[in-house]
Amino acid sequence: MSRFREFDLSPEILQGIQDLGFEEPSPIQAECIPYVIRGEDVIGQAQTGTGKTAAFGIPVLERIDPSINKVQSIILTPTRELAIQVSEELRKVGRSKQVKSLPIYGGQAIGRQIKALQQGVHVVIGTPGRLLDHLRRGTLNTEYVDIIVLDEADEMLDMGFIDDIETVLKFLPKQRQLLLFSATMPSGIRHLAQKYMRRPKYITVNRGEVTVPVIKQVYYRVLENFKIEALCRILDSEEVDLSIIFCRTKKGVDDLTESLQARGYLAGGLHGDLAQQQRDRVMNAFRKGEIELLIATDVAARGIDVGNISHVINFDIPQDVESYVHRIGRTGRAGRTGVALTLVTPRELKQLRTIEQETGAELRAKELPTLEEVAVKQQQTWSAQISEAIQSGTDFSLFEDMVTQLTQEFSPEKVATAALYLTFSERFNKSKDATYHFGETGASPGMVRFFINLGRNANLRPQELAKAIADHAGIGLRQVGRINIYDRFSFVEVPEDVAPFVYEALRQSRINGARVNMEPARPRNRS
Repeated sequence: MSRFREFDLSPEILQGIQDLGFEEPSPIQAECIPYVIRGEDVIGQAQTGTGKTAAFGIPVLERIDPSINKVQSIILTPTRELAIQVSEELRKVGRSKQVKSLPIYGGQAIGRQIKALQQGVHVVIGTPGRLLDHLRRGTLNTEYVDIIVLDEADEMLDMGFIDDIETVLKFLPKQRQLLLFSATMPSGIRHLAQKYMRRPKYITVNRGEVTVPVIKQVYYRVLENFKIEALCRILDSEEVDLSIIFCRTKKGVDDLTESLQARGYLAGGLHGDLAQQQRDRVMNAFRKGEIELLIATDVAARGIDVGNISHVINFDIPQDVESYVHRIGRTGRAGRTGVALTLVTPRELKQLRTIEQETGAELRAKELPTLEEVAVKQQQTWSAQISEAIQSGTDFSLFEDMVTQLTQEFSPEKVATAALYLTFSERFNKSKDATYHFGETGASPGMVRFFINLGRNANLRPQELAKAIADHAGIGLRQVGRINIYDRFSFVEVPEDVAPFVYEALRQSRINGARVNMEPARPRNRS
């Protein structure tokens, strides 16, 4: 926090930064914040994951006067998801200063947005089309707007928003500050900067400077219908002290929390629908160690600052690189060793590669522990628990008569072994390997043969099909077996052990722009 204080920020904004869990500014934040606070136009070229939202968000919030209940800053984003994400981050940082932010986007009732604007907000974050709608209706007053931000400008250009952006800028005061952030600088963005910016400061952050903590990062490849079982095996075999487990949705948090609690794990859920009192109760239990596993959404986890988190687990892979960086940054703090584990389904392998590419980190693939490995690991824990119960002087009188009767018929070792089996087998009996049963497909021994609805009609060649399978399913090209391509369909063989991953990865994917339908083949007519 000492470096943030060098920017001469107000105590309220510094408190908001601390609440978000930021410890020191990223390279783009360190470069941008002073220029923006001084009122200069800025062009920031940075990849997702560099902390650019805070790079413009912190100084924008610093410049807001909360006593003036008018819109003082407008931020344009290409998508509703990014508008919500930026609004949430600004809301957290600006809470102590009582800065009100509002995301506005298409698909949401415009009447509700108009009412919120009438009640008064300081920062509006929106998509170009919906912002333009409000400006034309006169429901968005721009008289006090002093700072405009174009976030992900190249993305907006690709989506055809350039005309809308220029029209929005014409509605805004001539004397204002313009900030432009873009991962690339195509000619359309350069033209926009030349036309509307005044002597902008150009700041660039290389991909290699993306702030990823130095921690152990691994991933497990899992089937969609086996994710909970896979997670339980990992939890039972890893030395997990306190862990945050991330889910994509609120429902996902609720379902996973319920599943883990039913299996005896000390788990608690955290998401935006919880009342503040419930949230505080869960967080206090987590800090005290009464809850070991905190299951949360990205939004709910922001602002969590617990220093002794041993593991971050991505039950659902994050949608963007910035979220991945934020998530895993919650472990490995204060010189401790941290571990980030990610569960990846076949369809998510592409997103995993994007994360690796943009962070410069190579996530190591790890095999899921077998049931036997988990059982061996758990025996150490069970042995310690039994020793502790004996030494603590626990009252066992309820069971003594039963043990006496059983030891008259069986040896004490047999009785103890059977008791342990009955106590702990339930979890493992549930943990059967979930897989597909493709049946007889007419394949070579050890292989599974699939039917694909594309052939020469989709300009499909054997090498293209093999590469698509290898890329989508994350397997080697040499693992792809015999391929037969016909006019309107094809057949391909893959090894039995990777067949479920190939099936999940290729179903409903695209090859050469055509939608793939993949099914287990029927046995060949051997007559």
